[in-house]
Order: sequence, then structure tokens, then C-alpha cells
Amino acid sequence: MGKEGLFPGTTRRDFIKTCMAVSAMLGLPFSMVSKVAAAARKSDNRPAVIWLHFQECTGCSETLLRSTHPTVSSLILDLVSLDYHETLMAGSGHQAEKSLHDSMLANKGNYILVVEGAIPTKDNGIHCKVAGKTALESLKKAAEGAVAIIAIGTCASYGGIQSVGPNPTGAVGVGDIVKDKPIINLPGCPPNPYNFLSTVLYYATFKKLPELDQMGRPKFAYGRKIHEHCERRPHFDAGRFAKAYGDAGHSEGYCLYKLGCKGPATHANCSVLRFNDVGVWPVSVGHPCIGCTEPDILFKSAIGDKVQIHEPTPFNSYAPVESANRSKGVDPLTTGIVGLAAGAVVGAGAMLGKKLPDAAGKEEGHEKSE
Repeated sequence: MGKEGLFPGTTRRDFIKTCMAVSAMLGLPFSMVSKVAAAARKSDNRPAVIWLHFQECTGCSETLLRSTHPTVSSLILDLVSLDYHETLMAGSGHQAEKSLHDSMLANKGNYILVVEGAIPTKDNGIHCKVAGKTALESLKKAAEGAVAIIAIGTCASYGGIQSVGPNPTGAVGVGDIVKDKPIINLPGCPPNPYNFLSTVLYYATFKKLPELDQMGRPKFAYGRKIHEHCERRPHFDAGRFAKAYGDAGHSEGYCLYKLGCKGPATHANCSVLRFNDVGVWPVSVGHPCIGCTEPDILFKSAIGDKVQIHEPTPFNSYAPVESANRSKGVDPLTTGIVGLAAGAVVGAGAMLGKKLPDAAGKEEGHEKSE
């Protein structure tokens, strides 16, 4: 490739860095970087992608537009063959529909179907139509020839805000409708675009889907809780919590759990991967995690509601961070109790030491008398 990278306007160094980052996200050894890079270079290895929009705000596509390693133009032209996407494609009307049907026919059984948005099922699905067909009809038809389906965003994964009671349109996620195809859920409101990129690259490299958790999410991105790698976690462990927006603790970056942060119950890599290529995510700028990757948290509990966790406060064995009695030394009552316990242990040890020789002597004397 010389000095140029795979993607126009990028250097080979940037291209390799992207492949290394993706490989690390996927938990692959360093030796696999070259294989990922080779798969990305092959123009004939690009998977065909058909992207459908249903009940959604287009935020998932918008976050994809914010990715720069690679840019969205490089992604859809060089890394994958994005044959249909209502927001990004130039064509419209009959021209767009022809592109959709031609791609489905030419790549039957070998394209990746990406679904953005929930699918309404009430009243035979009339609450969402494109080109005279309901979302329900379009999804079932497109799913027939797909090798796999990526449900991008919480709406496509679980139904999202559209499915919140009373759910007047009967909105559901892809998995509630399609039962005979592999489905990868990439929840988030919006999801990180690099989770999508990594999933596609994994498939292009190994011709199989990444390992999924019980919710159908890739483990490389959703295998751990946000709380485990949050930059505010040390404050949580030390018992330092912001109690109100704008108070001293909030300004100093204290833990946001008492303000309703759902990080301890949310599986995602937001605290590690961040967003918009500038290293930010909601918690880093002072807003609690709203649990947007979890089906039973987002839109089903208030932002200020605290999630139930095993240890909402630090262990009692931790020394208090701030104590009014730090200069007074050790509490006398505590000293007495500890001393009493230590004395009992030492006394018991001494008694045991005395008994052991006596018992041995008796046994020895008994043997001699026999």
C-alpha cells in the first residue's frame, strides 16, 4: 500500500492503528492484526450491507457519521458495500427501491442486514410504511436472504422508547419477529459506531459472528459493566458521591450513583471506547449513565432512580475518607475490644500448647507400660 492507507486520505500508519484498535476491542492477540488488515484490504471481500430504517430518530446513523477512523465515506465505499441506506444514498423513490431489490437478488444468502429502529406490529404494522410496504413486511422479506442481521441501537434491539407502555403501535425489536437468522444486537442510544465497525470487520476476517452474550450482544463490547472501568469508580470505592447537580462533589468529579447513575447495572464499553473521537461520554461530562444498552432500564425508570446493587456503599472495612476524629487517635472502646479478642486468641493458643505435650506424654507412658 506504500504510504497510503486503505482509506483515501489516510496513511498506512492510521490504517494499521485502526486495525490494532479493532483487534484489541475484539480481544484478539496481536498476531491477528495482520489478518484483520488483510481482510480489510481485499476489495472482493467486502460484505454487502442493506440498511433499513423503521421507527427511529436516525441517531444511530448520525453517530456513524461522526466516526473518522475510518470516515463514513471510506466505510461504505471501501470496507463494506453499502447497497441501500435511505439516509445516505443519493437515489430516492423508484430508483432507491430498485437498488434495494437488485442488491437483495444479487447477494441472496450473502448480505448483512442492518436494522435501525423498532418494528410496529399492531394493526398489521400500518404505523410504519416505506414504499407502500409496512416495516413488518419489509423486514421479513429482507431477512429471507440475509446471512445475519445486525440490530443497531436500542430500538431495533429491544423496541426502545417506542415499546414503552402503553406501546400504542405494538413496537418490538428484530428478535421478536425474526427467529431463523443469527441476530446481533448492538444496543445503545445511540450505540458507539466502532462497535458496528468491529462487528463487520470480525465477520469479514473470520466469516463468522463474534461470541454473543445471553442478550445477543457481542461480548467484546458488552461483556463487562460500565462501572468496572469508569473514571469515577475510585470515588465510589472511597464513598465520595455527588448529591446534587452543581454541588461541590459534582464539580470535583465524585461518583454519580446517588444521582441515578445506572453504570453498575449496565453492560457496555462506553467508559473505555468513548464517543465522537474526542474522548467523551455522558459520565465524563457530569451526567449519570441512563442504562441505554439494557432493555429493562432505559425509558423504564426515571433518570434519578438508583439501581439496586449488592454494595451501594463502600465496605465497612475501608477507612473513612473524611473523619472528624482523625486527630484523636484510636477509639478506646475499639482498642479494648480488639485487645480482648487478641488476648483470647493468645490464651487459647497457650492452653493448646500445654495440652499437646501432656497428651503425647500420656500416650508415650501408656505404650511403655504395655
